[in-house]
Formats: sequence, structure tokens, C-alpha cells
Amino acid sequence: MTSAVPLQLPPAAAHLADRPLSRDDAAAVTALMAACELHDVGEVLIEEADIVGDWQRPAFDLATQSVGVLDGDRLVAYAEVYKGRWADAAVAPTHRGLGLGTALSRWTRAVGARDGGTVVGQPVPGDSAGERLLSALGYRTLWTSWVLELPAGQAIEPQPVPEGYAVREPRDEDDLRATWTVNEDAFLEWSERERSTFEEWTATVSRRPGYEPWQLRLMVDASDTVVGMAFVVVSSGCAYVDKLAVRRDERGRGLARALLVDAFEVARTHGGERSELSTDSRTGALGLYEKVGMQVTSVWRHWAADVAPDPGAAPA
Repeated sequence: MTSAVPLQLPPAAAHLADRPLSRDDAAAVTALMAACELHDVGEVLIEEADIVGDWQRPAFDLATQSVGVLDGDRLVAYAEVYKGRWADAAVAPTHRGLGLGTALSRWTRAVGARDGGTVVGQPVPGDSAGERLLSALGYRTLWTSWVLELPAGQAIEPQPVPEGYAVREPRDEDDLRATWTVNEDAFLEWSERERSTFEEWTATVSRRPGYEPWQLRLMVDASDTVVGMAFVVVSSGCAYVDKLAVRRDERGRGLARALLVDAFEVARTHGGERSELSTDSRTGALGLYEKVGMQVTSVWRHWAADVAPDPGAAPA
């Protein structure tokens, strides 16, 4: 049985308490991250369904891979590490300067080492206090990400679906599995991670709270084979394109752009008056999004640190 890694609170935070998180904490983590995003980048990007989806992935264990810091009943900081590699952490603006960020950094690296990881990293807003902290702690930047927006009322650059192709919703599990394969194959061309299982993928797509089939846009060829996909969510009037992929041998035909425009248009019929997505420097896709009129609204960087895996740890 995997044992929990204790969080060593700094002296300035000795009045606070810590414990592993549970699924009942999803709303509190969402509120914490929203406060941090509003403070650091000027807008809220997170919603509770994002947290719930991530936490229901089969390989994630809240009891041993998460920690929360509380001031009374209020969650003021948290961290988690997925598969010994992928961390997230946040400290409320009201509780910064106490050393909590440093303590959470040490904790995430210890959890990564315990779970067999060799590198632990997380996304941080550019030019933020969190970025300055991780730089001072010896982390290095692996890639840059951009959040882009198509403002409300702005016309979407038209992109007809090429002849012989069509966009539709998924009909059954076979469609979902075909879409998962296209998505994972495309992302693994540049993402240094292991393939997500179908169950991990559906946790944040078709099993994500509030999911409806219209959110998953399938590009199919004349034989009805899935060759591309987009996944869009709508929250607080914003449509967020969370996934976009086209099979390698089908690229160069305008399918990705057609999927993107379709996702925006469908989302607007479901209340998404403005549209957002994120991309990073590993994909080379920034130009695609700028061509449909999107504008960069915030910059994030993935900071990572090497860790020495625990000799007795199972591979992450």
C-alpha cells in the first residue's frame, strides 16, 4: 500500500492544518484556483467539472497524491501529482509569503520520487509570483503555453468542410474509442507522456460532469471513419475547445481549421458567446488559431525539476 507523503509546513504557517483531499473538496479547490487565476492572469479559467474529471481518472489516488492546507475551514493551498510527473499547486493570494509555495514544491517532488518519477512539473502563469518562486527553486522551463480568445461578437473566419468529409456527434462507444485513438495518436507525436487509457480519456471527456454528445465533434471521411476530433465545453458564456486533433495522414486539407470553426459555431448555439483554447510551443499550432481571428490573452510556462526516484517505487 502506498503511504502518504507528509507536508512540512513552514514556521510562518504553523497555525494552519493540512490533510489529503477528498472528492468533497472539488468545489473548494475550484474556488481556490479561481481566486489564483483572477489574481495572476485577470480571468477565471477553471470550473469544477475540470477538477472532478481529473480526479476520477483511474490512476489518480486523492488519498496519497493530493494535499490541502486549511486555515480553519477554508482551503488556502493545495497540490496534487498525477503519475509521478504532472503536478498542480496553488496558494491563495491572501496566504502568500508564508513559505507555502516552497513547502508544496518539496511535497510534489517527494511524491513524484515516491511514485517512480524522474521529472515533476506544473503550469504556471508567466511573470507571476509562482514563476519567480519555481525559478528560484531551480526549476527549468520546458515549454510555453498560450491561452487564446475569440471575443464575443467577432466573426469566425469561414472554413467549409472539404468535399468527402462531414462533422457529426459520436453515436456509440465505437465512435468514442475511434476518437480516443485519433486524439492520443496525434498528441503523442509531440507530448512526452505515456498513452492515456480509454478510461482515463473518457474521465475528462464523455464522463466529465455535464457532458452532452454535441460537445464532441467528429470529422469523418466518406467511409464514416473518424479522422479528426474536437471537444468543446461551455461555461459562464465561454466556449473552451479542450481538444483538437487530426490524423497524421489527413493533415493539410483544412480539417483542423474546419473542426475548430465548427466547434465555435456549435458552442455559440449553446451559450458560448466568446471562445477560448490553449496551445503550447510543442505543437506548432499557434498560427492555425491566429488565422481564425484568435488573440493571445495569457501566457503560461511549464516549469519542471528533476527528482531522484525512490528505489522501491513502482514505475509511474
